[in-house]
Amino acid sequence: MSTLEIAKGIDWVGVNDRVTPRFEGMWPIEAEGISYNAYLVRGERMALVDAAKDWTLDTLLLRLGSLVDPAKLDYIVVNHMEPDHTGVLRALLRIAPKAQLLCSKRAVKMLAAYYGIAERIRPVADGEEIDLGGKRLRFVDAPMLHWPETMMTFETTQGVLFSCDVFGSYGAFQGALCDDRCRRLDFYEREALRYYVNIVSLFPKAVLKALGKLETVPVRVIAPSHGLIWRQSPRRIIELYRRWAGYALEGPPAGVTLVYGTMYGNTEKVVDAVATGVSKAGLPVEVFDINRHHPSYILPAIYTQRGVVIAAPTYEGGLFPPVAHLLDLVERKHIAGRRVAYLGSYGWGGGALREVKRWAERLKWVMEESLAFRGGTTPEIIEAAEALGRRFAQTLSEEAA
Repeated sequence: MSTLEIAKGIDWVGVNDRVTPRFEGMWPIEAEGISYNAYLVRGERMALVDAAKDWTLDTLLLRLGSLVDPAKLDYIVVNHMEPDHTGVLRALLRIAPKAQLLCSKRAVKMLAAYYGIAERIRPVADGEEIDLGGKRLRFVDAPMLHWPETMMTFETTQGVLFSCDVFGSYGAFQGALCDDRCRRLDFYEREALRYYVNIVSLFPKAVLKALGKLETVPVRVIAPSHGLIWRQSPRRIIELYRRWAGYALEGPPAGVTLVYGTMYGNTEKVVDAVATGVSKAGLPVEVFDINRHHPSYILPAIYTQRGVVIAAPTYEGGLFPPVAHLLDLVERKHIAGRRVAYLGSYGWGGGALREVKRWAERLKWVMEESLAFRGGTTPEIIEAAEALGRRFAQTLSEEAA
C-alpha cells in the first residue's frame, strides 16, 4: 500500500497492522487488524500528525520518505500519548533534529514518563493555531477521549480534522483508505461501533462536548488515528457518534441481547425458546455464546439495545464465571439502565440468580423475571422459556411506546 493524498498537500503515511492479536492487550483484532494513521501536512514547513507503534518505524519512514526527507520535518503533532500513537517518537526525534513536538499541556509530563523526552516540546492551548505557510493547524482539546491529554488537530485551509481516537475504528485497510473508495462501509461502521464501546463509551459527556466544539468548524474530511478516513460523508460518522453517546444518557432502543453460557448443554436448550419468544413479540434479538464470542463483540449489542437476557448455569454457588466476567466489563463501561431477565440450570442448589440480581442492582438494571430449573429441561420448561421471552419483549416494546 502506498501513500494517499487525502486533501491538497495532506497525505496518509500510516501503517497497517495485521499482526497484533489484541488491541490494548485485550480487545481481539486477529481477524480485523487495525491501522495506525499518520498524516503529513506540507506547507512552507512540514508537520507529521500522529505516528505509530515502535515496531512500525521502517514502514512509516518508507512511506514518509517517498514524499519528503524525514530529517526536514519541522513539527510532530502528538494528539495522544498512548504508545500505539507515539512508540516511534524517540527515533523520529533523532532522525528529524529540528522537529518540535506539539502537544497539549497535559502531555508534557507524559512524554517524560513514557520516553524520557523533556526537550523540543511546545505545548499548545485549546484553539491555538500554528502557521505552516500555506497550511494552518488549529488545536482542539478533547480531554478523556480517551485520555486526559488528548487533543484533535484541524487543518484550516483544507478542512481536515485529525481526530485522534475519536471517530476511529478497528479494521486494517483493505485497499481503500477513504469512504469514497470503500465498498465495505458496513464493516467499518460496525467496527467503529465496537471500537467506540470498547474504548470511548465510558465518556459520553466528553464525546458530546467535543461534538459541540465541532458544530461551527467547517470539517470536510475526518482523518482519525485508526480506521477509515471520512472525506465523502464526514457527517455520517459524526452523527453516529452523537447517537451512540446519546444511548448512554437517554437509553438505547428496544431490542434484546441474549448471552448464554453452558457447561453440559442444559441451559443452552432454553436459548432458542427464549429467542423465539422475543422474535414472536416483534423485537430483534442477538444471541451470543459466551464461550465462542469475546466480550468485545457482545458489549456493542448490550450498549445499543435496552433488553438483556442472561442464560447461564450456577457454578460453585454463583454465576457461571465467563458471564460474570462479561458483567464486570459492563460495569466498568458504566452501561446502565437496562432491563434484564435470567434463565439457567443448577444442580444441588441455585446461586446464579442471586448473583445476577446483585449485578442488576450495581448496574442499575431492572430485573424483570427469571426461570431457574434443576438439572435438565422438560417440555414445560421449554414452553415457559418461550413465554418468558415473549413477555420480556412485550415489556420492552411497551416501555418504548
